[in-house]
Amino acid sequence: MPRFRYKAIDETGNVIEREVVYPSEEVLLGELARSGLSLVRIERIDEEEKEKKSIKITLPFGGGVSDQDISIFCRQLGTMINAGLSVVDALDIIAEQLPNKRLSEAAKDVSAKVREGMSVSAAMQRHPKVFPEFVVNLVRVGEETGSLDTSLLKAAEYYEKIAMIKSKIKSASFYPTFVVVVATLIVSGILYFLVPTFAQIYEGLGGELPLPTQMLIAASNALRNSLPAIIAFIVIFSWIFRYLYRNNYTFRKAIHRLSLRVPKMNDLVVKSTMAKFARTMATLFSSGVALERAFEIAGQTAGNIVIKEAVDQARKAVMEGEPMYKALDKTGLFPKIVIAMIRVGEDTGRLDDMLETIARFYEDEFDKTVDGLIKLIEPMLIVFIGGVVGLILIALYLPIFKLGELIKS
Repeated sequence: MPRFRYKAIDETGNVIEREVVYPSEEVLLGELARSGLSLVRIERIDEEEKEKKSIKITLPFGGGVSDQDISIFCRQLGTMINAGLSVVDALDIIAEQLPNKRLSEAAKDVSAKVREGMSVSAAMQRHPKVFPEFVVNLVRVGEETGSLDTSLLKAAEYYEKIAMIKSKIKSASFYPTFVVVVATLIVSGILYFLVPTFAQIYEGLGGELPLPTQMLIAASNALRNSLPAIIAFIVIFSWIFRYLYRNNYTFRKAIHRLSLRVPKMNDLVVKSTMAKFARTMATLFSSGVALERAFEIAGQTAGNIVIKEAVDQARKAVMEGEPMYKALDKTGLFPKIVIAMIRVGEDTGRLDDMLETIARFYEDEFDKTVDGLIKLIEPMLIVFIGGVVGLILIALYLPIFKLGELIKS
């Protein structure tokens, strides 16, 4: 459907400027008339022009905006509004203090548009690369209910939780990745620099070398002769993988499906996904966002395409009248405890409370799983790397143990 931008004045004299989707301009004009709004200006927005405008607005602002940045922004704005400052004054103050240039410039633009009469949510919606849909929807509900500060503080708390989950995932993956990279460099250094020196010594002595030493020297020669090709392969493979993951939906979905099947990893993925899903649903639902919209946003924030498609499937079933717990159960991806708690929430009319309980439960379980994996991986990596280096050194020094036999022969 076509998108329109209009500017109107309501019965109290307030200026309203919004972007909306309607079947036609005539339908929109009729709706505005029924709402008692006096139209000042209306224009149809071409999607292509809108996209260009969006790019123009967001690209010059610099680096990306993290969950932590959004959390700080929402908490500061919510606190200032709660303290009695106007939205415009609060935005102006925050924009000058934000360390993230992109977010700072977006905040300045939002302040300018609000000063012109646009709603905060509509102004934020102009910056889709800065303000997520989650924030825009919470702000819109806050504006409609007169509790903008509360909505912003809820958004801040939500992004603090999400940032904590992502930080845990990074910390869980950083240590083993770092150890493997360092170990690979050490082993490569031994093969590239140390082994050839010993090979020359053994060659001068003559005699037949033990099989492990022969294999080690062969590996060293292969590495030295093929190093440029190996580096090129790693770079090209990494680039292709990254490109496909970013641009190919089928490839990304296959990786996400694999992550749900690999032992230990699937436990981590499921718990982090359930925590994000429940936290998103609980925050949006308790704030008054429509259930269908809450489902859409929760699916987008799940972080896993397979889970997202399952959430979309459940959303359609719920919109057709099926209970939420049944719709989620049919996907086969949601744990039984989630289904049971949602059913209790629906039966008792306390779905938002149950979703909050599920979120807290899986956030705690996720923390325990990450800590357990780190404790399990650390000794395993140390033993594995120590074993590899030990075998290399044994193979390297084995001929020395038989030096007398080599000299005699």
